[in-house]
Amino acid sequence: MHAGNYTRISEFLLLGFSEDPELQPLIFGLFLSMYLITVFGNLLLILAVSANSHLHTPMYFFLANLSFVDICVTSTIIPKMLWNIQTQSKVITYEDCLSQMYFFILFTVLDNFLLAVMAYDRFVAICHPLNYMAIMNPWLCGLLVLVSWIMSVLHSLLHTSMVLRLSFCTVIKIPHFFCELNQMIQLACSDTFLNNMVIYFAATLLVGGPFLGILYSYSKIVSSILGISSAQGKYKAFSTCASHLSVVFLFYCTGLGVYLSSAATQSSHASAVASVMYTVVMPMLNPFIYSLRNKDIQRALMRFSGRAALKGPIVLGLKMCTGLQSP
Repeated sequence: MHAGNYTRISEFLLLGFSEDPELQPLIFGLFLSMYLITVFGNLLLILAVSANSHLHTPMYFFLANLSFVDICVTSTIIPKMLWNIQTQSKVITYEDCLSQMYFFILFTVLDNFLLAVMAYDRFVAICHPLNYMAIMNPWLCGLLVLVSWIMSVLHSLLHTSMVLRLSFCTVIKIPHFFCELNQMIQLACSDTFLNNMVIYFAATLLVGGPFLGILYSYSKIVSSILGISSAQGKYKAFSTCASHLSVVFLFYCTGLGVYLSSAATQSSHASAVASVMYTVVMPMLNPFIYSLRNKDIQRALMRFSGRAALKGPIVLGLKMCTGLQSP
């Protein structure tokens, strides 16, 4: 059957996790709480880094960018899911679905690139400490982030353009809580061979490449740490990259676990549940991982919170004085 014989649909149905009406308030409350924690935690981290001049270093510059991307990842998918639960509607338009898929791919791949850039930053800091500021200068840091954005935008645009050529011949029910690329391709009526080839090639190049870069960076880091004579020096060197290593481990393990479980069980519902780990839980945990293991971040957060707490009474007092002086 030719692609021209298909009727182009205008909307999809996002089935979510459960169709049980009794579970909807629980799901709504759970995801709303996680979303608010994610946005508040990452935004607080960005503000703390911006407000503290001692944290205007390459490591914290990349960390602030990572926090911004984490907010964007969850904001791409969670508000729409919450809206559908609140309105008791599962509908998402064709255009909104493509937009959601585009931005989700963009920010997820950007997350991957930023983790690789942060690994390179730790490699330079530990293996070449004397030349660290010369190598990781502001121009290079900005260039690394810019290239990461460009690669992510082009990668996402490629997949979205490939989906545009597909045809969907019936009312499409997506067994997921957002428009996920693999689900879209599996539900298409037209030939998806080229789409699958592009996915495998892009994943190998743009996901496998940064991952190998992270492995190489940490192999050099471990070698340098083992060469340090004092135990205190080893601990200090390791502590500077422990938080990043934890985030890398969770990011790749959860992402890999989703696709392995999906391939093993062939269950779309199981894949949707597993996707929560790297789409919602990971962005929520990142600020806690970095703040709990980093004393600089803890001090910056305390200073920022102290300024905010002090500013409130001062502003209130000024308003009261203004009110007393006015006729």
